[in-house]
Amino acid sequence: MKLFELINECPESFCNTEITGITCDSRIVQKGNIFVCIDGATVDGHKFAESAYKSGAAFIVCQKDVGLPNQIIVNDSRRVFAELCAKWFGSPAKKLKMIGVTGTNGKTSVSYMVKSILESAGHKVGLIGTIQNMICEEVLPSKNTTPSAYELQSMLSLMVAAGCDYCVMEVSSHALDQDRVYGLQFEVSAFTNLTQDHLDYHITMDNYMAAKKKLFYASKTAIMNSDDGYFVKLSDGLNCNIKTFSCLSAKADYKTENIKLRSDGTEFTLKAPCGDVEIKTAIGGKFTPYNSACAAAIALELGVDLSLISTAFLNMTGVKGRAEVVPTGRDFTVIIDYAHTPDGLENILKTFKELPKNRLIVLFGCGGDRDRTKRPKMGQIAMSIADYCVVTSDNPRSEDPKAIIDDILEGMKNSPVPVEVVENRIDAIKKCIQMATKGDIIILAGKGHETYQILNTGTIHLDEREIVAEALAEL
Repeated sequence: MKLFELINECPESFCNTEITGITCDSRIVQKGNIFVCIDGATVDGHKFAESAYKSGAAFIVCQKDVGLPNQIIVNDSRRVFAELCAKWFGSPAKKLKMIGVTGTNGKTSVSYMVKSILESAGHKVGLIGTIQNMICEEVLPSKNTTPSAYELQSMLSLMVAAGCDYCVMEVSSHALDQDRVYGLQFEVSAFTNLTQDHLDYHITMDNYMAAKKKLFYASKTAIMNSDDGYFVKLSDGLNCNIKTFSCLSAKADYKTENIKLRSDGTEFTLKAPCGDVEIKTAIGGKFTPYNSACAAAIALELGVDLSLISTAFLNMTGVKGRAEVVPTGRDFTVIIDYAHTPDGLENILKTFKELPKNRLIVLFGCGGDRDRTKRPKMGQIAMSIADYCVVTSDNPRSEDPKAIIDDILEGMKNSPVPVEVVENRIDAIKKCIQMATKGDIIILAGKGHETYQILNTGTIHLDEREIVAEALAEL
């Protein structure tokens, strides 16, 4: 590909230079590549411009003078990188109908639901998200909720090659703030909710909200949760077509009625502008009516026939690590859930608190190198809802696991229920299984779909399903 095909205003003498690739990682620069200097959260790529030049980079795209003969100075290298990556792969997003889902909780569930509905309607669908990426039924690994601009465009091009007509993607606040999705145009985007998370990065909730809002400036239609406290601020000033969904307000465009929650499923009536539809799904949880209403609204706004919605939900299976029931063959229940925020933990605990049971036992921790202020809040929530709390490690990363636990315990002083600390997560899970009696519900919160644990010594394999099986075998 020639330079002029990638950069419109390139120096005339270089227009026909053959470009062999694009990267923002100086460690993998090859001869003929364009190297884009990006000033990141922890590392400034401009520091590695000379190294990229010596490795054979044809051009250095930068935001400031790095003193190299082949530099091209731009106003915003992040956005230019996103544009270059799109052009390199033939602008694949223009050949797909893009659907974006953002919010603190529910992104994964809504994305899988939408994919399932669209496939029921006969479409080929790609998915980009937290658990995994998918091209129709082919599963590809996922490193981040939203991949880098280069990986994203590469994935979209594979979807186009496979004949996909839709791409459903989770769009994280980090990706929006860092312009990883810059230049994409979304047919429909959805907002699930906004609660405390990622304040280690965004610092304030207003910053967090502003990052989320960027998605809707690039969307034709916005599907928004009007029950959320940030709905008014988030929707203010948008020029796109706004449709609302709600479990509380009769004024919403899509509203739920007659909600019935069970441990093994959910059912309700969705009242939509095009008619009413009965939704029954094997996915449990207090949040399921919200996620389901959001997914159904997206599909209906995309033109899916109302008559297909009921059947699609009936055929859905649960999402790994989202209120996932682990088979035990015993007279107690084990649930694995990704809840790692105050709101997420409260939702999953309240869901199962309302069901017939003996005790509600929760095991949870908090991630290291992340927002410390949510730790005592999660402790307070756990002790106020559960009947027994086991505090343990999540992904401590570079932090001391004990120090993280101490932060959690600050919110659990004078707890009305027993609180036990078992620092090692494997031992903690086994402790919960050993103490379980008839009718107990055990919630293993925080890890969800993850099959690893990040320690200060490195990443280890840890699949909670395997630990539960081991513990049951040891009983």
